[in-house]
Amino acid sequence: MNSWMKKLALHYEKIRGLCQGDRLMILFDIDGTILDMRHMILHVLKSFDQEHATLFFQNLRIGDITIHENHAEKLLAKLKIPNKYNGEILRWYKDHRWSSNAILASHRPFAGVMEVIRWFQMQPNTSVALNTGRPEILRAQTLRSLNSLGGEYKVRFTNSLLYMNPYGWEENVADIKAAGVLHFQGAGYRVFAVVDNEPENLNSISKVDPHQEVLLLHANTIFESKRKKLPEGSVSGNVYDITELIKEKALPRHIQFVWHGVNDEANLRQFLGANIQWAECDVCIDPSNRDIILRHDSFAEMPLSDDEDLLLLKDVVDRLKAMGKSIKLDLKENGTLVDSVLELLKIHTLEDAHLWFNANVDLLKEKGFRKLRKAYPSAIIQCPINHITPLILSHPAKANKILSTLKDWGISRFSIKWHTLHLRKVLDRTDRFGFEVNIYDVPDLESFLKTVLLLPRSITSDFNFPKWHYFGRGSGERYKHYEYIISNLPQNA
Repeated sequence: MNSWMKKLALHYEKIRGLCQGDRLMILFDIDGTILDMRHMILHVLKSFDQEHATLFFQNLRIGDITIHENHAEKLLAKLKIPNKYNGEILRWYKDHRWSSNAILASHRPFAGVMEVIRWFQMQPNTSVALNTGRPEILRAQTLRSLNSLGGEYKVRFTNSLLYMNPYGWEENVADIKAAGVLHFQGAGYRVFAVVDNEPENLNSISKVDPHQEVLLLHANTIFESKRKKLPEGSVSGNVYDITELIKEKALPRHIQFVWHGVNDEANLRQFLGANIQWAECDVCIDPSNRDIILRHDSFAEMPLSDDEDLLLLKDVVDRLKAMGKSIKLDLKENGTLVDSVLELLKIHTLEDAHLWFNANVDLLKEKGFRKLRKAYPSAIIQCPINHITPLILSHPAKANKILSTLKDWGISRFSIKWHTLHLRKVLDRTDRFGFEVNIYDVPDLESFLKTVLLLPRSITSDFNFPKWHYFGRGSGERYKHYEYIISNLPQNA
């Protein structure tokens, strides 16, 4: 059976094809759909302990909470809280669950949901709206807390795309959800999907959608109404899997994608057959014959093995040029390597637009980078800056000055590891500085797509994405080469 995210992707593609030019919209419920309300329950109950000097909830963990937020009394019974305290605890819970402190301090999104929202907010003629049973009095708090959560994902919610309950707490919620759909349709949007964790809400919406154009997606988290109320045609799921939602053909075209470690014949063949423009090759000199070869590790650190078949840079350049591909050269040495590479490239007449150089600052230094820029004025010249990412966050003005100096040397792009702490904030700040950024060492398809949503200038990855039929091997530097098992072959194969 197809996952709910795959069904959403297929439905969106179908509607977009049928309704070209229309303003499309997907609606999300908030509590229990975007937000994991268990964090609110935990926060409020632990705050009771802090305020009253009790220890009822000191060992309570998120995984222990399996009840809907409207039924805290069931959790108290499960935890065997003495009955004489139940009334006081429940009053505290009711009074504080929607307080400003609780909303700002305890709200946490489900894994992947912000990435799904971000993806749709990036699409042309497509909006994401919120359709919630929360009362109007919480409008300002709701927007403030959700935008605080969404900021690092580049997600932004607006007042005009938030429909709230005009009645009191928990009043007419199912009817309000249907009214929300009609509200946005009346505003000129074509609502193609609704995501909600309550079956009763989806059932109510189905009654105002006679042509069944709206895909009803049930967030199968913790819900209050009966599952049997799910309308026919709805689809359930509880994992916001962007690898099922985002297809290769839908990737933003202005991001440059780089296949990492094209240093051996197997990886080269994979790259040449892929829809990826840039191949990253690790370049060094073979000490035995002075040939320019492709190899990540130095011969001192990892001696040549008997079965290692080295590729020559000149041969790889010819094959890439014949296929209209581009090359990113990761220079692993200083000294004669730079001059030898420039001489080789001159012979093979590669244009600047197909060339990209990468090297560590302490390796090439100012002289080496200026030499590259003089030889290829329009090529991409890059260096990693992982060592100054803490400075970008703590002393941005000082970091900006350092990066500006490197730019004066001829460096036009800076590279940052995917595993960098606070990567989103670092990327946002360097973008504000006005510098291009490459994210590298991206390990898998999910991480790759999350990086795409941040819109860096380029992404370097192994492209070991079996779901997309890519089987990149990486540079091989002390990494295990990926192994693939082909099963269920025909008997006569």
